[in-house]
Amino acid sequence: METVEEFLAHSIRLEQEAALRFGQLADAMDSCGNKEVSKLFRQLADYSRMHQADAQARAGFRDIPQMEAGDFKWPGVESPEAAAIWGTDPFIGRDLALQIALEAETGAYDWYKNVLDTTDDPEIKALAKEFVAEESGHVAELHRWIALHKAGKPLPEEIVPF
Repeated sequence: METVEEFLAHSIRLEQEAALRFGQLADAMDSCGNKEVSKLFRQLADYSRMHQADAQARAGFRDIPQMEAGDFKWPGVESPEAAAIWGTDPFIGRDLALQIALEAETGAYDWYKNVLDTTDDPEIKALAKEFVAEESGHVAELHRWIALHKAGKPLPEEIVPF
């Protein structure tokens, strides 16, 4: 990452794609009656939209570059928080759905952490540090849900804010 504007452009796109994909996963879980996991995916989509709005607000006074899909520097083909598309299969089990969400959130955490660890720009470093903290909360919450599921315990009605 060479500029704050480039970092924010990446962050906005990452969160846009995460919100879209988590929404698709929630719809798939709704269609097969898995309301508990659907609720989690909807909250993850909501948090992604909030993070996107935050990144856009921070970019409000800056000249954010217009980037085409191929201009983004992701570790893979899609942004790191885009959950696996095959997770929209309505017959997918709760355990696998939670694992897909964990992989997506871990991907975002790893991407922001890499930016934090490799940039020399103090402003990018400060922003990346905030995003790392947010994503680590998402990863921790998903680990908690997976542990509850593996223990045969019901998933909570209320999702702990992160």
